[in-house]
Amino acid sequence: MNQIEFNKFLEKSKKVIAIDFDGVIHNDNLGYNDGTIYGEPIEGSIESIKRLSENYILKIYSCKSNPQRPLINDKTGTELIWDWLENQGIKECIDDVVWGKPNAVIYIDDKGYRFENWNDTLKTLNKLL
Repeated sequence: MNQIEFNKFLEKSKKVIAIDFDGVIHNDNLGYNDGTIYGEPIEGSIESIKRLSENYILKIYSCKSNPQRPLINDKTGTELIWDWLENQGIKECIDDVVWGKPNAVIYIDDKGYRFENWNDTLKTLNKLL
């Protein structure tokens, strides 16, 4: 990758917001259950995604997209997510659905922790675990 391509890559990643699927967009109220995507949108998620997509590139990341995950009804987890997004009327708002966190300016995740320093992080973990 030459410098011009690298600069374009950096510029594009500054406009990307990465959003976790389960617990942020989809309520996932039964956990893995039978592997299907059965849940409802989390309140405000659909409207927020539509609004954010006007100015940002949105990428969804999910453990459901793990390539090791078994097929459900002959579909990958990624395909099931795309189907769910289409049923919710927001498929066109999403740039990609991936396994693992993509390059992004910010990550929206229900299990995230805002890192500031290791001392505070260890104290918080000791309280939680």
